[in-house]
Amino acid sequence: MSDKPAHDSHYGITPEYLPGFGNDFETEALTGALPSGRNSPKRCNYGLYAEQLSGSPFTAPRGKNERSWLYRIRPSVKHVTRFRKTAQPHWRSAPHQLADVVSLGQYRWDPVPFPTEPLDFVSGMRTLTSAGDVSTHTGMASHVYLANCDMVDSCFINADGELLIVPQQGRLRLDTEFGRIDIAPQEIAVIPRGVCFKVSLSDPEARGFVCENYGSPFTLPDRGPIGANCLANPRDFKTPVARFEDTERAHTVTMKWCGEFHITDIGHSPLDVVAWHGNYAPYKYDLRTFAPVGAIAFDHPDPSIFTVLTAPTSEAGTANIDFVIFPPRWLPQEDTFKPPWYHRNVMSELMGNVCGQYDAKPHGFAPGGISLHNCMLPHGPDSEAFDKATASSEEPVKLEDTLAFMFETRFPQQLTRFAAEEAPMQQDYVDCWAGLDKRFDGTPGLK
Repeated sequence: MSDKPAHDSHYGITPEYLPGFGNDFETEALTGALPSGRNSPKRCNYGLYAEQLSGSPFTAPRGKNERSWLYRIRPSVKHVTRFRKTAQPHWRSAPHQLADVVSLGQYRWDPVPFPTEPLDFVSGMRTLTSAGDVSTHTGMASHVYLANCDMVDSCFINADGELLIVPQQGRLRLDTEFGRIDIAPQEIAVIPRGVCFKVSLSDPEARGFVCENYGSPFTLPDRGPIGANCLANPRDFKTPVARFEDTERAHTVTMKWCGEFHITDIGHSPLDVVAWHGNYAPYKYDLRTFAPVGAIAFDHPDPSIFTVLTAPTSEAGTANIDFVIFPPRWLPQEDTFKPPWYHRNVMSELMGNVCGQYDAKPHGFAPGGISLHNCMLPHGPDSEAFDKATASSEEPVKLEDTLAFMFETRFPQQLTRFAAEEAPMQQDYVDCWAGLDKRFDGTPGLK
């Protein structure tokens, strides 16, 4: 696929995108910047440097091999000098287990309030949970970002994993090596491991959620007997076209590596890719294009039917992370308890509310709110949702103006000190099930 937009530097121009998931794309911001028929010519047009960015080992199977060729003003070795360590005290990595914090439990938090001090996307990151081990590329971390200013002449690279960004309030502009991505609430973006980027705000404040995936990259789940259509369709994923900055001005580049942060100073912008081709690139997706499927007679399918993206492991069907959403949809089932059923799960589930009301928790789970139900912890609808669902008519129900999500992982999620002591935890959350009284009386029939 090819696209050749003119280079622009105007902040307000709407970015262009290439459609498809996992495609082999090609794009150039200047005509002729992309070599034809070869990857590394002796001399690149415009005096550019050819450079490969590999997201997988060279010998990975063809279907899992990820790499892109970048044609840039300077090679990346000119975008870093000697690093020095820097601190991001609220961004934590696994393994992270605190002796005095109890991670086993059902937890819920109110929306984390916006800060009064200036914070950009990186300095405003607050880790809630971590799982696995960042150094062995297993597991994940979940974060909330709180931002009220742009990353000015400052870029970020995460060598520990890819970042799945879920805005809840405020729009973001992501300028990456590969081009520009704009996202708003009800959209997501994925920045692959090792890709340099910066974030600007299109609104005064921005808050949202981030899943930091240490493991294998996110991909589309297999549909199985669903067949070729529905869920997240590949054509709805959008990858940016090439766009470059030719800026001779002091910049900083911060890299997260093995759970620590390092910073370097350079005299120019590192976002200087004039053309690129390959299948390793950032992308965005509009969650409103997700085509849900479900039961049309009785009972529920498992919530895995709402998986948008999955990061698989070597164990078939067991994900490092599943990204699951609960979008607007019809519930037509007959003689069925329609909210999510009560259950215990080997997977650990961190849930966030983007907008509206979640049907299993009609009160107390506000937009921007978060909940955590760890491995084998029972959870399900609160007593109000139970009473309403068991007394409801048999008419089909449409859930509207709602969007919640889960970061679900095979690993137990450990609370950070921020989650346990600073974030607005609802200390009375478990009371939402207090009204689930004993209804058994030993006689047949519904009670």
